[in-house]
Order: sequence, then structure tokens, then C-alpha cells
Amino acid sequence: ALGEGETAQLEIRIKSDPKGKTLTITDRGVGMTKQDLVNNLGTIAQSGTKEFVKKMQDTPDDASNMNLIGQFGVGFYSVFLVADKVTVISKHNDDKQHIWESTANDSFTVVEDPRGNTLGRGTQIVLHMKEDQEDYLNTDTLRNIIRRYSEFINYPIYLWTTKEVEKEVEEPEEPKEEAEKSDDEKVKVEDEEEEKKEKKKTKTVKETVSEWQLINETKPIWTRPAKEITSEEYVAFYKSISRDNNEPLKYIHFLGEGEVDFKAILYIPSKAPENLFDPKKDTKNTALKLYVRRVFITDSMDDLMPKYLLFLKGVVDSDDLPLNVSREVFQQNKSLEVIKKKLVRKAIALFQSMAEDF
Repeated sequence: ALGEGETAQLEIRIKSDPKGKTLTITDRGVGMTKQDLVNNLGTIAQSGTKEFVKKMQDTPDDASNMNLIGQFGVGFYSVFLVADKVTVISKHNDDKQHIWESTANDSFTVVEDPRGNTLGRGTQIVLHMKEDQEDYLNTDTLRNIIRRYSEFINYPIYLWTTKEVEKEVEEPEEPKEEAEKSDDEKVKVEDEEEEKKEKKKTKTVKETVSEWQLINETKPIWTRPAKEITSEEYVAFYKSISRDNNEPLKYIHFLGEGEVDFKAILYIPSKAPENLFDPKKDTKNTALKLYVRRVFITDSMDDLMPKYLLFLKGVVDSDDLPLNVSREVFQQNKSLEVIKKKLVRKAIALFQSMAEDF
């Protein structure tokens, strides 16, 4: 049960504290019980990477190996690249709220939270940042990371931001000492006071305001049926991912099914890149963005398209590919070759349709 009020909202909130040198990430997911914390996060103290290598050796099947590294314990271990200590507070509907803590040594602790239930439901991760990693406490840095990698996540991601705003305030009047006045003079003064109230002087001051800002406002249009999307939406999406102010010459939106399922939108720019036929062109920096379950993976992989099609722009998203893998491991995935063949066929079909139009 999701509960009521704020607890029912499935969302993610991120807040940095530069003074305290902490980064706090809170979600309103299902949360974890005490046993879940031990089972899922205890792999850190037990060397999750070592366990991963052991399982790789024990599992000859390539597909199984690819999925192993995506397990939560191994991926979570990476937090210690930027943090000296990690605190995880979690509340599951079937258990009390508990606190898990580790400093990446050979041990961790799990205790019941003495504060009681402060989360309602969900998990809060507090990273105690290393001295040389404090750039990740910068709001602009966090905003850019979220927009790059999690812009199309289904659940709203809020970032705690602070900014200065200008505000009009009344200027205070200095009190004046006045002698005793007659009744007629008092009435006249009161009339003057009323006029002054209507014409009070104001000044502009700067005020610091903190608020939650929704970061991932752009929706992944490729997940919607093509017939529901207008040409204006396709053009706007093209401009947002390509940083090109011109409209695309042509585009195609399709679903690839078979050995691997994926959704894609391919765009042909209205103008060819200046270095299109340059043999020294960096082919590993393309505008074709690869997503897995709407999480950005890379736009620096030339294995998705042959060199002669690297001018195409767009997105490819698949639920069948693994998360949390290095680019080297990812490139060895046989599913990429299947996706590449289908992308090439669709691109050529798009060119053929353009030729027929002319």
C-alpha cells in the first residue's frame, strides 16, 4: 500500500549540504526491512566486486554474466569513490525504520532508528563526501548530472535549490519628535498621514529563497505510440537532444522486436555536419543517445551505427540491455549487433522514402 498524502507520492528528492559536506538522496519507494539492508548492502563489507568476479567464473553463460554486475550490491559499492562514509535510512511497511552505516571497511552496522518513523516509507541515502569530491555538492553540477543521466526517468526528481530574488519592500520611516498640537492640527496631521501611507517609499532588496525544483520535466516521447505524437513534438524533441536550432529534414519512430526489443527515433538533420567526410573525425562522439530503461548510458559509442551513418541523430532505448556496466563490457553484448542491424535497415528505408518523394 502506498499510504496517503505525501507518502503516496513516488518521487526522488536530492539535497546537498556544502557546510556539512553531505549529499542526501531520498525516495518514496518500497523501502527495505532490516534483513533487506543486511542482504542487499552487506555485500559492500563482503567485497561485492570480489563476489562478482567469483560468480563470473562460476557462470559460463554470457547473458547471466552481463546481468550480474547490475546487482544492487555491486553498483552501490561505487558510492565510496566519492564518500568516506555512507548512511542508509530505510522504512518498509513490514518493518520499523532502520539505519545502515559503513565506512567501506570490513564491517557495517544496522540499528533501529531511535527517531522512529521519519520517512513514512522509502529510503534515504546520506553520502559523507570526501574532501576532493565536494564539487558534487554544487547545485549546478547536480542539476547537470540529473539532466544528463536521468532526464527521462518516470518518477519526478526534485533538487533543493537556493537562489536570490528581488523583492519590493517599504522603506522604514524615522520617528520624529513633535510638540503638542491642537485638535484642528491633529486632524490635519492624520489626513497627511493617510496620504503618506498611500505614497510610502519602497526599495528593492535581494532575498535568498530555497525551494524544491523539478529537474526531469521533459518526457520520453519515444515511449508513446507514434500516432499520438504531433510533428511539433517531434521537432521540439529533436532540438532538445541535438542542440540544433533547425528543424530535422526527416525522422522515423519505430519499435524493434525479436531477439531484443527496443524503441528508437532517428532524425536526419537538415544540414550535413562540416566534418562529415573527414577521415580524422572522432566517430566516438555521435548524437545517437543510448538509453536503458530510460536511463542514459552513452552517446560516445560508434558500435550502434556504421561510420557512414554517424550524422544521424536520435535516441535508442531498450529494457533488455544491462545497466551498470562499463562501455568495454557493454560493447561485447551481442544484443548491440542486433540493434545496429535494425537501425541501419530503418535508416536506409528512410532514405528510400525520401527518394520516392522526390
